[in-house]
Amino acid sequence: MHIKDIMSKEVFDIDKDQNIHDALKLMEKNKISRLVVVNGHGRNNKELVGIITEKDIASRLGSSRYGNLSPSHFHVSTVMSSDIITVESSETLGKAAKLMLENQIGGIPVVDEDKLVGIITKSDFVKICQGVPYNKTSIEDKMETDLMIINPQDRLVHARRMIIDEDVGRLLVMNEGNLEGIITAKDIALSMMSFRKLVPDKYQSARIRNLLVEDVMTQNVNTIPIISTIEDASSMMMNEEISGIPVLDEKENVKGIITKTDLVKFIINLEEAS
Repeated sequence: MHIKDIMSKEVFDIDKDQNIHDALKLMEKNKISRLVVVNGHGRNNKELVGIITEKDIASRLGSSRYGNLSPSHFHVSTVMSSDIITVESSETLGKAAKLMLENQIGGIPVVDEDKLVGIITKSDFVKICQGVPYNKTSIEDKMETDLMIINPQDRLVHARRMIIDEDVGRLLVMNEGNLEGIITAKDIALSMMSFRKLVPDKYQSARIRNLLVEDVMTQNVNTIPIISTIEDASSMMMNEEISGIPVLDEKENVKGIITKTDLVKFIINLEEAS
């Protein structure tokens, strides 16, 4: 298969001079985690200048370097990554998948003859994980067992630091072996934005350190039994619009997590074997 066979032709973009609050609202409205950044939004000849993700926003909003800036001063250009990787629509899925994993990114703009024609993301790969061999492959063989765990009483700034340092999209929130929630880069970005809007500047530095993981985390987490298949996991990801699912054994103990990245790795193996 080729990139053109599964890529999203509808590309959501934002101008580099817009506010990151606008970026977060656009992501939330369209249930996506990244936007293409352009110069000249709304024009036919708009220029591709970067990519902005939820993790980028969470990273900047909680950093000491930008601690004194109000949300109105956080423009997309301040946060975006300008080192853009692109692919052509005629390239194979294997090449796109490898680029994502090698560069630790979740989406790549598709450019043909200097024209933006689409975007391919890990979500697009998840959609094809149906039928044989996906319904014959156990998630136990593909899940990640080296779990990134945080306590609900830990500070939010610590969760943010873990997500950045470990380069992950989410942390499992556990207390005495029990799964109490999950916290993502998106949760942190939204909470940091709300905090900066509501708390006067002179109090932000002190109060932000009092925010706890349990104040922001998602409770009632979707989980999946360890006996499930890759197809089961992909269906849940699509239906629930999530990127990672904790995996439970028959006693409902957390044994791992299956993510979109794990599914992309499996697809690479299939592409190389074919």
